[in-house]
Amino acid sequence: MSHKKRFLITAALPYTNGPVHIGHLAGVYIPADIYARYQKLKGHDAIYICGSDEHGVPITIRAKKEGKSPQEVVDKYHGLIKKSFEDFGIKFDNYSRTSLPLHHKTASDFFKKLYEKGEFIEKESEQLYDEQAKQFLADRFVKGTCPKCGYDEAYGDQCEKCGTSLSPTELINPISTLTGTKPVMKKTKHWYLPLDKHQEWLRKWILEDHKHDWKPNVLGQVKSWLDDGLRPRAVTRDLDWGVPVPVEGAEGKVLYVWFDAPIGYISSTKEWAEKTGKDWEPYWKNPDTKLIHFIGKDNIVFHTIIFPAMLKAHGDYILPDNVPANEFLNLEGDKISTSRNWAVWLHEYLEEFPGKQDVLRYVLTANAPETKDNDFTWKDFQARNNNELVGNLGNFVNRVVVLTNKYYDGKIPEPAELTEKDLKILEAVKAYPDRIGTLIEKFKFREALNEFMNLARMGNKYLADEEPWKKIKTDPNRVKSIMFVANQITTALAVLSEIFLPFTSEKLRKILRMRSPLKWDDIKNFDSYLLPPGHRIGKPELLFEKIDDEIIQKQKDKLLQTKRDNKSAEVAPAKEMISIDDFSKLDIRPATILEAEKIPKAKKLLKLTVDTGMDKRTVVAGIAEHYKPEDIVGKQVMMIINLKPVKLRGVLSEGMLLMTEDQMGKPVFLRPEKEVPNGKMTK
Repeated sequence: MSHKKRFLITAALPYTNGPVHIGHLAGVYIPADIYARYQKLKGHDAIYICGSDEHGVPITIRAKKEGKSPQEVVDKYHGLIKKSFEDFGIKFDNYSRTSLPLHHKTASDFFKKLYEKGEFIEKESEQLYDEQAKQFLADRFVKGTCPKCGYDEAYGDQCEKCGTSLSPTELINPISTLTGTKPVMKKTKHWYLPLDKHQEWLRKWILEDHKHDWKPNVLGQVKSWLDDGLRPRAVTRDLDWGVPVPVEGAEGKVLYVWFDAPIGYISSTKEWAEKTGKDWEPYWKNPDTKLIHFIGKDNIVFHTIIFPAMLKAHGDYILPDNVPANEFLNLEGDKISTSRNWAVWLHEYLEEFPGKQDVLRYVLTANAPETKDNDFTWKDFQARNNNELVGNLGNFVNRVVVLTNKYYDGKIPEPAELTEKDLKILEAVKAYPDRIGTLIEKFKFREALNEFMNLARMGNKYLADEEPWKKIKTDPNRVKSIMFVANQITTALAVLSEIFLPFTSEKLRKILRMRSPLKWDDIKNFDSYLLPPGHRIGKPELLFEKIDDEIIQKQKDKLLQTKRDNKSAEVAPAKEMISIDDFSKLDIRPATILEAEKIPKAKKLLKLTVDTGMDKRTVVAGIAEHYKPEDIVGKQVMMIINLKPVKLRGVLSEGMLLMTEDQMGKPVFLRPEKEVPNGKMTK
C-alpha cells in the first residue's frame, strides 16, 4: 500500500434540483463510503467530504417552473438529500453546500488568485439576449430547431432527440423560454481558462504518470479529449444565480457552475475544519495527502482535466491521486431518468423498506457498474437478499449464536483441542483483511464484497462439515473447539462488515457484546482468539429477513405505472388534416411473414420475406430488439405495399408493416381480427 497515511476522499456534489437515486449511490456514494470507512478502520487519517451543488441554470429553470426562488428550491432538495444520506448510513465527515458564504468567499478568492496571475483570457463575443426579459440567455433558456435532425424542441446545449451537443447560436429559429420572444445577438465579455496551455503537462501527468493505476474507462475518455486538442473554456456566464464574478466590469455575471462546484470540495473541508478545530490545509496542500475523487463517468473530464488545470494554475494545491469513476446503472433494462421519473429514489426506498439500508448497499455494491453499465432489477434485489444475505451471512451467524446459547448458555467455550483443520481455518480468517483490503485499494469493490462473503461461506462450510449438532451427543469436547472457532469467524465478520454493511456490523457487535473496538488489522494479527473463551454473547437476532414476492411485485407495478404515465404524456399531437384522396393513395393489405432473419451488424433490423397475395417481397423492420425471428414467422400483418422501395443496410425494403406500441413501449403488429386472404384490399 502507498506510504501516504492521510486521505482526502471526495464524492461528486449532488445537484439540488431533485432527490438522490440508486444510480448516484452505485456510481459514487457507496464506493466512496466503503473506501473512507476502510481507511479509517485501518487507523489512517481520512476524511470524507461532500456537499450540495446549488448553482447553475437547471436550478433557475426549476425555480421559475415551481414559482419559487432559486434559494427555496435548493433549500428543499439540500435538506432531502442530506437526510437521505444520513438515514442510509453514508458517513460524511462534512456535508456542505455551495450557497454558503464560506463557499462564495472560497470560490471568489480562487478566481481572484487566477485572475491576478493572468491565468484567464478575456474575450468579447456575441450571445443571444432576451430584450423583453433584459438578460442574456444561458443555453437552457433557449429552444429552437436542431440543425442536425430538425427536431424543433432542441435546447441551446443539446438536442434531446438526436443527442448532438449544440451551442445556442447554432439553433434554427431560436426562442427564449423566458418570454417566448425571438432573442437578438448582443455583445458580452467573459473570462476563459485556456486549457490548451495545460495540454502538455496534463498529457504527461495522466497518460504517463498514472497510466498503471487509473481505471481504463477514465484514461480512455481523457485520451480522447487530449487527442482532440483542448480549447479555452468560459469560467463565467451571464446569470443572476451563483457566485458573483469578483472583478470590475463583471456586473450581472457569475462563476460558471463547472468552475465553482469542485471548489466546493475545498470549502466543505474548510467548514469541517471550523467545526472540529482542525487545520484544513494539510489535506489540500501537503503532497503526502492522497486526494481521491469518486465520480460518475459524466464527470470524468471535469475531475481529470479541468479541475486539475485550475489547481495547477492556482499553484497552492495538490493534484488528485486517483479518480475512480464508475459507469452508469440502468433500471430494469432502461436508462435511469429524472425527467421521466424512471428511478428508485433513495428517500422513497427508505420509507418503503425500513431497516433494510444494508440490503440496498449490498445489492448496489455486488452489481456496481465498475467497468461497464449495469442493470438493477427488483428480482435480482430479492434473489441477492434471500440467497446471499439471508441464506449465507445471516444463516451462518444465526447458527453460531443459537448453538452457543443452546450448548453453553451464551458463553464462548474453552476449546478442548484445536485440530489441524481448526488452525487452518483460524489462519484463513487472518488472510481476509489483506485480501479484501488489496481489492479496495484497487477500487474493485464488487470483488472485495465477494471476498467478504467468502468468509461467511467458509464459516457455513466449516459448520456443515463438522456438524456440531450431531457431535454434541457423541463428542462434546470436539463441539467446544468447533464453536470456539465459529465464534472467531463471526467476530471477524462483525468487524469486516462495517465497511460494506454498517448497520449489520453494529447489530452483530451488539449480539456478540463486543466491548473492545476491534480495528481492521486486529483481524489479521490476533494470536489465539478475537473474543476470549468465557466471553458471554447475547441472544440470537435475525440479521436479515426474506423479502416476499408481493413486496417485489409492488415495486415492479410502481415502475409499470411510471411507464404508462410516460407513454400517456408522450402521445403525439395529431398531424395536419388530409383529404380522402390522400388517404386512398395508400394501398394497405394483409400479408403473411414467411421468413425472418437478423441483418448482420444491425442491432435493430430484421429482414423479412412476406407473402402479399400477389408476390413475395422483402421488408426491413426495426424490431430485432423486441422479437426473435422465429417468433414472428407465420404471423399475418397489415402492410403498405405501394411505398417506394428504399435500401436499408444494403437490403432493398419493398414495403412497410403497420405497427403501434404497447404500454411498455414494445412495438406491436396491427393485424386483422381474424385471418383473411393475403392481398385482400382494405376498405
